[in-house]
Amino acid sequence: MIQIPLLKLQQGEYKSEMKTVLSRVITRIRESLDTDTIFKFTVQEVRQILKADRVVVFRFAPELGCKGKFIYEDVADGCSSLLTVQLGEHSFSEDFTRFDQQGLIKALTDISDKRISNCHVQMLEKYQVRANIAVPLIKGKDVWGLFCVHQCSSYRQWDTSEIEFVQLIAEYLGIALQQSDYIEQVKAQSTQLAQVKAKAKAVEWQKTIAIAIEKIRQSLDLETIFRTSTAEIRKLINTDRVAIYRFNPDWSGEFVYESVGEGWISLIDEQFRRPELQDNISECSAKDLAKTPVIDTYLQDTQGGRFTKGEVYRVCHDIYNAGFSDCYLKVLEAYQAKAYVIIAIYHGQKLWGLLAAYQNTGMRDWQEDEVYLLTQVGTQLGVAIQQAELLAQTQRQKEEIAQTLKELKETQSQLIHSEKMASLGQLVAGIAHEINNPISFIYGNIPYVNEHTEDLFKLLEIYQKNYPHPTATVQEQISEFDLDFIADDLPKILASMKMGAGRISQLVLSLRTFARLDEADMKPVDLHEGLDSTLLILQHRLQSQPNYPVIEVIKEYGNLPEVICYAAQMNQVFMNILNNAIDALEHKIFRSKIIFTPQIKISTKLIEQHTINISIADNGCGISEDVRSHIFEPFFTTKEPGKGTGLGLSVSYQIVVKEHGGKIKCISENGKGCEMCIEIPLQPLTACS
Repeated sequence: MIQIPLLKLQQGEYKSEMKTVLSRVITRIRESLDTDTIFKFTVQEVRQILKADRVVVFRFAPELGCKGKFIYEDVADGCSSLLTVQLGEHSFSEDFTRFDQQGLIKALTDISDKRISNCHVQMLEKYQVRANIAVPLIKGKDVWGLFCVHQCSSYRQWDTSEIEFVQLIAEYLGIALQQSDYIEQVKAQSTQLAQVKAKAKAVEWQKTIAIAIEKIRQSLDLETIFRTSTAEIRKLINTDRVAIYRFNPDWSGEFVYESVGEGWISLIDEQFRRPELQDNISECSAKDLAKTPVIDTYLQDTQGGRFTKGEVYRVCHDIYNAGFSDCYLKVLEAYQAKAYVIIAIYHGQKLWGLLAAYQNTGMRDWQEDEVYLLTQVGTQLGVAIQQAELLAQTQRQKEEIAQTLKELKETQSQLIHSEKMASLGQLVAGIAHEINNPISFIYGNIPYVNEHTEDLFKLLEIYQKNYPHPTATVQEQISEFDLDFIADDLPKILASMKMGAGRISQLVLSLRTFARLDEADMKPVDLHEGLDSTLLILQHRLQSQPNYPVIEVIKEYGNLPEVICYAAQMNQVFMNILNNAIDALEHKIFRSKIIFTPQIKISTKLIEQHTINISIADNGCGISEDVRSHIFEPFFTTKEPGKGTGLGLSVSYQIVVKEHGGKIKCISENGKGCEMCIEIPLQPLTACS
């Protein structure tokens, strides 16, 4: 009489373990963006829970038709590995491929089944397979591969729950594959945006042989460019002065920057603010010759002189042997120049100014490579000036690209979130529906079983009173069965079963509340109900474990009216924040080795009759100020690689702020816990509805 419920209890524990494995796989998919990690973890977990000999993932190669190869496996001792044995390409029959493309499952109890083709049997025998489950892995609308469970030692009668479990695992692996595609799309689009940003910059600097040109490349700031280029050129060609002269719109001009050696005057001083460089002077007045320094208007009168007519540079080795007029000589003497090289600086096709190198100590035989260097620098200065004028436009484009990138990240995170939540909601609703029927039957029949048991015990008590002296055989059986213990223990067992069935019913109700697949639109919702259902789902993480204390949950619920919101989305926000709080407490427990009582405090209140405030606080490791400023950014995470996707809080921010017009903020200090504060309006805002 006692063995039957024990058997059912064992089966229930086995199914519970499968649910736990499924939950771990889902968690790994949620926390990891690496399909390699997900598949290796999954094949190991599935083989261990099903106690199978081998679990493998087979991938089809589209270019080879129905052929492909095994890419992941977990295999028991004594069974051969399909990854290490050189078997070449593995093929499957056309019928098998079409069968898989329909999204169906093959569950084979024994390969001796007459319904299996000889070709298929030979293939399975080659891999030591006696029984198997093969489920297609669907990526989008295509069959990507197969998820297979092999029994090699003997045939095996697969339980329905085992087949359904493998099917669910395959469905979630398909989601992981789709999720990986989404991440690759995000990376590709991010690369495209980076390329757009690079193209928005000015034309790449021409490579030259001089350090000065390299210095010019390092900045788009004209002042920095002029200072760097004049100083580096003067140093490289060892001259007394290098100056930059700029034309005004009326073709007058002034020196805007120079590098000059010690002991020489500065052309930037007030007395030289407007002396024009000239390449030839036709005539000078006596009045001009009497001035020091000499000021003439040749370049202004001729609108740039020979430089506007295509001449790129002018070289003078000795001003006194170049045939210059006295007027021009006085201008050069005022500059203290004895020799010079002047290079035209063009902004596009227009003459912008001049680059001049002066030798003040005496005449100088300028070398061809020196003139070439100055010409190259003049060209680069023209590009730099054009770059600087585009800088403002580039900055605006940069801001626009940054905003576009931010919106793209938000969109991608929402796509991933929507895909995962849709599948999770369907799974939760399906599990809740399937569990509800048998639990309702069990829960409903326990009172009748209890009543019948009491009747039997009453009858037995009457029998014992009327026949106080049973036969020796009956007395022996009573002693062997320990009838008194059964009479005392059986009602307790029934009471425990009733309590357990009631708790499962409560869990089913919480799963339905969490999924809320029938509530796609905004409607009045009791947020306390959503918080409680989320806590119940996370109960396994809150309970005590070996070397891990129970996490105390403190509820300080206020008197809240129903809130018009998206119920499933708000439940996801609670799930993300509570999961992060539990992660922080676990980190403090295991990493910091600090003895403390882990707590999560949840409080709610109504603010000014129009806003709901929800606070979820923990006494975990806390968050530093630098990290806190980035926690709502998509893909930002402080967890170890493979432990988190960086989407939880960014999705929560989108739900609270974008979808509900609310606010969410983090209050925390490093080592002093963390508090997440959520505010949402009672009525949806027009922009969010």
